[in-house]
Amino acid sequence: RRAVAVKPVRRHARPRNSVHAGSPGKGRQAWRPLAGLAALSALVTAAALDLLPWPLVAVSLGLSLLAYVAYALDKRAAQRDQRRTPEATLQLFGLFGGWPGALIAQGQFRHKTAKPGFQALFWVCVLLNSLGLLATPLLLQRLAG
Repeated sequence: RRAVAVKPVRRHARPRNSVHAGSPGKGRQAWRPLAGLAALSALVTAAALDLLPWPLVAVSLGLSLLAYVAYALDKRAAQRDQRRTPEATLQLFGLFGGWPGALIAQGQFRHKTAKPGFQALFWVCVLLNSLGLLATPLLLQRLAG
């Protein structure tokens, strides 16, 4: 008899997803969904006040929904040892306007929150997207005038 699909034992083996399992700070991510919902509300409010064009806000809402679904599917794939969504794809959703949905998903699924490198790039994407949104009214004003 021969062993098949043998994997070496990690020196400090821990169960999958144990970073969050049973940890006393389990609720520490509760701010993320609230912040994501607040950002979505701010976008809709800005469009209602004619500060941002509705099509731009609609794209951001759609990308937020897609980002949320992508994070949910990636979390499920991680738990099942299946093929994962590339991190670059998740980051692109955030960069192009889906970061509020990504933030909601990160908090709800506790996914990608314990990876400092991913989080650093995520917040850079949030900043760049937010700066672009803030510049949009000025650009539209210049184009119109």
